Amino acid sequence: MIDQVRFPSDDTIADLADFLHSAPAIPERAIHERRQYRTIWISDVHLGTRGCNAGMLIDFLDHADSEQMYLVGDIIDGWRLKKKFYWPAAHNDVVWRILKRAKRGTRVTYIPGNHDEIMRQFAGLDFGGVAIRRQAIHTTADGRRLLVLHGDEFDAITLSHRWLAHVGDVAYTLMMALNRWVNAGRRLFNMPYWSLSRHAKAKVKNAVEFISRYEEVVAEAAGARGVDGVVCGHIHTAESRDIGGVQYYNDGDWVEGCTALVEHFDGRMEVLHWANEIQDRRNARVVTLAAA
Repeated sequence: MIDQVRFPSDDTIADLADFLHSAPAIPERAIHERRQYRTIWISDVHLGTRGCNAGMLIDFLDHADSEQMYLVGDIIDGWRLKKKFYWPAAHNDVVWRILKRAKRGTRVTYIPGNHDEIMRQFAGLDFGGVAIRRQAIHTTADGRRLLVLHGDEFDAITLSHRWLAHVGDVAYTLMMALNRWVNAGRRLFNMPYWSLSRHAKAKVKNAVEFISRYEEVVAEAAGARGVDGVVCGHIHTAESRDIGGVQYYNDGDWVEGCTALVEHFDGRMEVLHWANEIQDRRNARVVTLAAA
């Protein structure tokens, strides 16, 4: 109901302005040759959880600019924050960077997911330069129409068995805790980031079948709406493939895979695996130092 929507107060807007004029804990890099894209999609950041790779996302935001950005849900993890408050400075810095680029002219559209569903009550409003919507239609540079939504609408567990979704969330949190320990050990040996949970999902038959069926259902729904493709998140599995004549894109997440979907200025779409990008940079520095 519209009378239940809490509209931003003047004090909130003033606080936002103060926040944008503050300095982030991790200074924004002065990178003169940032990558330029027409559009960037990111989702499933899960700010407010220990599993969030905020540092890696900050690195991405400091290396890539775009004319338009879509935040495709689960940016903040309200489920986890309700149980235990966790908000380090790096999570603040992610929010600061997103709002800062909105202020600089990037068109930012925020489509809340199931973990940040509290923001759905503000759908239709623009706040701090960020347009909050339930879903959107994006037209690519080459004229294709893409439906953009989080995707939990097509997850039977989330829709019909909410209690089971919360149980799964607890199990997933434990898996991500183990993932942090694994990667802490890998860093000691200068090994690249590796996602334990993503590896497990790729090996477990039921998980593979769920992901495949989910992708097909989402593509079928998009096709029924007469669009050329669909961009979603939710299942933390980045993908780009044709399904029955509908192009299915999933931008992945910033907990396991650390991926973003980008559109180049000619309309070409690409999934960026940012952990690999960071490792390539490190390897290049090692080669440069060795040659010096």
